[in-house]
Amino acid sequence: MELSQRQLEQYIRNIVSGITEANAQTLTGGQNRHFMEDWDWYQGVALFGLYTYYLKTDNREIRSYLLRWFENHIKAGLPKKNINSMCPMLTLSFLYEETKEENILAILKEWLAYALHHLPRTQEGGFQHQTIDSDNAGQLWDDTLYMTVLFVARMGVLLKRDDCVQESIRQFLVHLKYLTDPVTGLFFHGWTFNGLHHFGKALWGRGNAWYTAGLVDYLDIAPVCSGVKQFLLSSLQRQVDALCRFQDQDGMWHTLIDQPQSSYPEASATAGFGYGILKAVRLGYLDSSYVETGRKSLLAIVKRIDSQGILQQVSAGTCVGADQDYYRKIPLSSQPYGQSMALLLLLEATHWVEKA
Repeated sequence: MELSQRQLEQYIRNIVSGITEANAQTLTGGQNRHFMEDWDWYQGVALFGLYTYYLKTDNREIRSYLLRWFENHIKAGLPKKNINSMCPMLTLSFLYEETKEENILAILKEWLAYALHHLPRTQEGGFQHQTIDSDNAGQLWDDTLYMTVLFVARMGVLLKRDDCVQESIRQFLVHLKYLTDPVTGLFFHGWTFNGLHHFGKALWGRGNAWYTAGLVDYLDIAPVCSGVKQFLLSSLQRQVDALCRFQDQDGMWHTLIDQPQSSYPEASATAGFGYGILKAVRLGYLDSSYVETGRKSLLAIVKRIDSQGILQQVSAGTCVGADQDYYRKIPLSSQPYGQSMALLLLLEATHWVEKA
């Protein structure tokens, strides 16, 4: 991987500090609040990265950070339920297995019930991408798989409820049916049943990365049958084949994957792609010819981690755009989900260094 174990460990420590240090002003939002003070998908993605780090290293300080984060937010009162605010629940479900606190289980069950029975649905039963500021009636977004469906699958395993696992399978299949571009094998950001179109037909980088990074973890979580698994992995294969064609020489991908000449290179998508590809190869989902693609993305990402442990060139939160110029104009900023995607990639890279 051209990086030593010691170098990877230092990058990992820097990235973790960039998430957890309260004085990391470069990870501060417009209201001068550290991003980790809030509860939404931004934080949910970061928490899962931190939990993965804790699981690999048994770092008790990070375990304490995670428990304290949830304790503080639960005491303060949890936000309104929607697709994005569901995201932190995935990590909380793993922590519950350690703590066995009944109040935590009650919260998990309450949020699961909302996902199953109260989230608005599109035609064919898809989870409508409801957010804090919009119901997005009739809309499917590729973000939903990472933000809510992983949690539903995880709860199915935790509670031994096959109906939850089957619901997660349905969500993957419905989303792939309507979001897959049959020409490239990449995924459109969104689809609406109210108008029957893909909005600006954006093959958005980070939205695609939610599938690449999310699928390899979903298959760790959910006991899906072989036919479904083969289908999901064949979709990954087509996606990764397209990604290989569009990767820059320096290892980056662009915010509009198929338009590298007119859109900027973006780091959270690049890290998510690198993580998903390398893990898929390690688990035998992809063959070894894709390692070079993952290696190039890793080297591109470490060049973009600054001295404070903050990943640069990360696009801000992105709704579904009516046209592709919308994606070109999303500003670059420091974001906890960018930190997490980089952390997952770096943790995966340690497997490859150990093999060398």
